[in-house]
Amino acid sequence: MTMHQTLFPTETAFSSSTAAPLADWIRLAGQRIVTWANTCADYYAAAAMYEQLSGLSDAELHRRGLSRASLAWDISQACDRSNG
Repeated sequence: MTMHQTLFPTETAFSSSTAAPLADWIRLAGQRIVTWANTCADYYAAAAMYEQLSGLSDAELHRRGLSRASLAWDISQACDRSNG
């Protein structure tokens, strides 16, 4: 056996049986990143909407079918895409 054969084996480090789980892991990681980004966007939209609506009077909120007591909850539910 030569020095070249010892340092650089000719067999591949990853077989097809290990490539499939790695591909699955990468796909799932990508899906989780997309879910995280969507959640961040939902929270940002909810915060912006709350900032606008919290400045309205109680009478104006009532005209829109909202109450100050449940404003944050109503907005978070409206902006949450995971609820369907």
